[in-house]
Amino acid sequence: MQNQNKLLVLKPDSDSATPLYLQFGHKLAAAIHAGFWKADDPLPSERTFCDVLGISRVTARKALDLLLEQGLIIRRQGSGTYITPKLEQPLTRLTNLSEMLKQRGFRPSSKWLKRELALAGSEELLRLNLTPNSRVVHLERLRFANDVVMAVEYTALPYHYVPEPERIGESLYEYMRDANLTVVRAIQNIGAVNATEELAQLTGVPTGTAMLHLTRVGYLEDGTAIELTHSWFRSDYYDFVVELYR
Repeated sequence: MQNQNKLLVLKPDSDSATPLYLQFGHKLAAAIHAGFWKADDPLPSERTFCDVLGISRVTARKALDLLLEQGLIIRRQGSGTYITPKLEQPLTRLTNLSEMLKQRGFRPSSKWLKRELALAGSEELLRLNLTPNSRVVHLERLRFANDVVMAVEYTALPYHYVPEPERIGESLYEYMRDANLTVVRAIQNIGAVNATEELAQLTGVPTGTAMLHLTRVGYLEDGTAIELTHSWFRSDYYDFVVELYR
């Protein structure tokens, strides 16, 4: 009964000129944004929506199709419909992905693919303001939210700041703060790319799928460039959001 009462707020108004499926879709989207369900929670079945709200199967299906197009829900074959573990990152402040995931109710984790020492490449020499033949630490890992691969992340750091990369744990920024290397400012560039075969295999999306590519250079308080990161995010699970004012 309690669950049914919870769903009744989604009931469309039959006297409204707005089609029922749009009313239901808008209310359901608002409920998802308001946190009625957590990431990866199952949604009630179409039949449940129909029985509780007095709507047709066609109305329920059309509304859910709208939310599927928006990336708010996902359908899993033979299992049902679930809330997409989607993360919205504001562009107005410097954020730590692990901390942000925890704040939004996700369970963050990482899988290391590479932690190695190498000579700095041309981009690293330029963006990190290094001298020729400088050494850098290359870090490559998968970033997870609730066991879903959200991103592939590649980071380069000057070697003299991080002489023991194998000691870096779940959060790179926490490691850096502990070493008095707090990033206080960053410049980020965001673009759209299509998943290469390698990115597709790592993230579980089809080759050619649209992804978000973020390039970030992080700076210490004295202006030293210490971090160059390339991140490739799944666009179905990740959004960048900016609030604008007039």
